[in-house]
Amino acid sequence: MTPIMQNSYDLASNTQAVRNRVLRNTYWLLALSMIPTVLGAFVGVSFQLPMPSGFMGFALFLAIAFGFFWGIEKNKNTGVGVALLLGFTFFMGLMMTPLLTRTLGYSNGASLIMTAFGGTATILAVMASIATTSKRDFSAMGKWLTAGVVVVLLAMVANIFLQMPALAIALSVMVIGIFSAFILYDVQRIVNGGETNYVTATLSIYLNIYNIFTSLLSLLGLGGSND
Repeated sequence: MTPIMQNSYDLASNTQAVRNRVLRNTYWLLALSMIPTVLGAFVGVSFQLPMPSGFMGFALFLAIAFGFFWGIEKNKNTGVGVALLLGFTFFMGLMMTPLLTRTLGYSNGASLIMTAFGGTATILAVMASIATTSKRDFSAMGKWLTAGVVVVLLAMVANIFLQMPALAIALSVMVIGIFSAFILYDVQRIVNGGETNYVTATLSIYLNIYNIFTSLLSLLGLGGSND
């Protein structure tokens, strides 16, 4: 093997090692982030903490969430970024309080939650597997998925005032589809070297999982039983 070929081989090996490390660290941090999420949900449900609702509540949620996003991105290369990410996941657990309280009010509420969890885990496993094994390039999906998120956010704001059950159902289905596709996009960005920071990568995939889970649970709640 010539020196040039050897250098190219070493460079490719190092690059692949970096990508594998980012993906591995992302999965570990993602698993860790579930702990504060569950803790936040437990605290919220146990103490029946009131969550802001309506348009002002939605605006407050976005302000806090984007504040976390800014802080995490600014400190993504330090331990502060990890701490902020875990703090954000605790906050998101708290924000599930109304949905979980309503679901647990059904006689089969615990079963619905486990079903939503299992469905979310299945979607994550399938999409992540496709992203890491498929030769297809999913990078072109990014702009369309982002546009879809904007449409969903606008529709959510509209439904705060309209209160249309059919629109709420349609939004849940759209969210599941969009963020399932986002898992493909985000995981492949790591695999292809487009994302090299595991904190940023974890935040992206966490948001995908969170939105899929809550939307699935909302849809399953339609079949909740009070018997």
